[in-house]
Amino acid sequence: MKDKLLIYGCNGYTGTLISKLAVQKGLQPILSGRNEAAVKKLAEELQLPYVAFDLSNNAAVDIALKDVKVVLHCAGPFIYTSKPMIEACLRNRAHYLDITGEIPVFEGAHDHDAVAKSAGILVMPGVGFDVVPTDCMSLYLKEQLPDADKLELCLMNKGGRLSHGTAITIAESMGMGSAIRKNGKITETKSGYTTREIDFGFTKKVGAEIPWGDVSTAYYTTGIPNIRVYNVLPKQLISSMKLSNYIGPILRMRWVKDRAIAKIKARPAGPDDKERAEAQSYVWGEVTNKSGAATRAVLTLPEGYSLTADTAVEIAKRVLDAGFSATGFHTPASVFGSAFIRQFDGVSLKNL
Repeated sequence: MKDKLLIYGCNGYTGTLISKLAVQKGLQPILSGRNEAAVKKLAEELQLPYVAFDLSNNAAVDIALKDVKVVLHCAGPFIYTSKPMIEACLRNRAHYLDITGEIPVFEGAHDHDAVAKSAGILVMPGVGFDVVPTDCMSLYLKEQLPDADKLELCLMNKGGRLSHGTAITIAESMGMGSAIRKNGKITETKSGYTTREIDFGFTKKVGAEIPWGDVSTAYYTTGIPNIRVYNVLPKQLISSMKLSNYIGPILRMRWVKDRAIAKIKARPAGPDDKERAEAQSYVWGEVTNKSGAATRAVLTLPEGYSLTADTAVEIAKRVLDAGFSATGFHTPASVFGSAFIRQFDGVSLKNL
C-alpha cells in the first residue's frame, strides 16, 4: 500500500527544519537525498528510515518511491531538480510537492497538468514561503473584488537571513532580468527599474519589482491577467539590480555564478533559532479593476523558513489523508482556499 511520505533534500537547511517538524507533528517520513552520510546522520538523530539516491538514477529513484504516496521535494535549485523528480512521481504515481519560488519551475509543473491528472497524482510546487501566503492573499483579494484585472504584491522582511539554498537559487538567476504577467503572458522586464512606494498600514517602504513565483502561481489561482511582485530592498541593492541589466552576459557566465556560490557556502547555512524567532515577514496585496476600484490588505507572518516548515508539513499531512482527491497541477490556495494561511500561529490579516 502506498502510504508513505518521502522528504528529498532532508539534510539541507530548510529540509532539516521540515523533517524535524514532521516528526513533531506525528509523521514518520522516509528521509532522502543525494548525500548518504548527511541523510543517515539526520535519520539516526530523528530515528527515521532513510534512502539515498541521485535523481539521475531512474532505477534507484523508482525503488525508493515504490511505497511512497507523497514526495516533499526540498533539494534545489529546483530549475535543475524539479523536472526529474516530477517525472519520477508520474512514473510511480506519487503526489509531488516542493518548496520552490522559481517561475520556470511553476510553468514547467503546469505543463505536466494533463499527464498528472491521467496518472491520478497532484503536482503542487511552492508549498512554502512565500508562495503559500501570497497565493492565499491573491485569492482573498480576488474574492473581495471578483472583476479585478490587476494584482500587485509586495514582500517585506524584518530580521532573518537567507539559507544557502535560497541564496544559491538567486545566484543562479543573476543577470536574467525581471518578469511580470501582462495580459495573461509572462513578460521580461528590466531589473530594478520599476519601483513603488507601499503603505503597509504601519510604515511606508519602497518596493522594487522582482521576478517572483507569484507571477506564475497567482495567475493560475485567480485568473487575473496583470501581475507584478515587489520586494522591499535597500537602495544600494536596487542600484545593483539596475546595473545588472548592462552586465547581464557577464553575470550569466558559469564561473561568475560558481564564484558567488562558493562565497555563499562559506557563510552560515541560514538563520539560527533565535533569529527565526525574532524575525517577521509581511505580504501586502492590492487588486484593481478596469473602473479603478481597489482592495488592499496586508498579512503579518512569522519568519519565512519557519513558516515554510509549517505550511509544507501541513500540506503534506493533508495530501497523505485517505480522502484527498485533487489531481493535476494546482497552487496551494486553489486547493486549500484563501483562509489556509490564517490557521498558523503568528499570522494575521488586515484590510487596508
